[in-house]
Amino acid sequence: MSEAETTAQAPAGPLQVLWQDERLVAVHKPAGWLVHRTWLDAHETRFVMQTLRDQLGRHVYPVHRLDKGTSGVLLMALDPDAARAMTQLFETRQTDKEYLALVRGWPAPEVRVDHALKPDDAPDDALPQDAVTRFRRLATLQLDVPVDRYPTTRVALVQAQPETGRRHQIRRHLKHLAHPIIGDATHGKGAHNRWWAEQLGQQRLWLHASRLAFVHPFSGLNVQITSNWRDPALNADWCQLQRDWPWQFEPTRADEGDGTAQAVIADGSNPAV
Repeated sequence: MSEAETTAQAPAGPLQVLWQDERLVAVHKPAGWLVHRTWLDAHETRFVMQTLRDQLGRHVYPVHRLDKGTSGVLLMALDPDAARAMTQLFETRQTDKEYLALVRGWPAPEVRVDHALKPDDAPDDALPQDAVTRFRRLATLQLDVPVDRYPTTRVALVQAQPETGRRHQIRRHLKHLAHPIIGDATHGKGAHNRWWAEQLGQQRLWLHASRLAFVHPFSGLNVQITSNWRDPALNADWCQLQRDWPWQFEPTRADEGDGTAQAVIADGSNPAV
């Protein structure tokens, strides 16, 4: 099956469709949207599932989750069989995911965190589950402004690649490194979150799902879907963050991620996919 036969025209609507075929659809989830209704946030009115259902005129089925505050690539199934197949891929770690995070402080250039985590709602005697995340530092920023007890303010842009899929894994592993995500009300520091919210003009969790790759469970094609943080049409807040501050990018990574949001499908012969 060719790329043209596999990729559908993205319908207009409040949610940007990044890629769609007859079984699956991927959208860019804006920060602040819930994936589906929940009693834990009863006053929220923006839900990806309901909005996308109305936008496409058909039922959609969740196969993975993004936190309310996280932006970026979110995949949905268009029928129950596809939902079961994709859920199995996520559960058996047959997907490849990348995230971008704005974190407090300057982490090491590269670090692999192997730190088991208990589920948030687990009883005290529950055993921790294995959890592994690889981090790479992309850029650093230092401002001569005291926040909290430090004379300067340091933050970094970090790429995260989770090897397992525990809930809040990236957030909790960055807290474990003492470099929590800016805007993380649960695992971060209030003084830093408030200061950056004031500077950036918005209060959000600065975590972005930038790439999702997998082998299509029905066609066998390699699928890679991205929501590029430097694409102003999708990620104006991340673009403003990059543009308005004097970042120092790592020499070998300064040009990574250039381009626009894209969805790439190949037959496996293209090593770049």
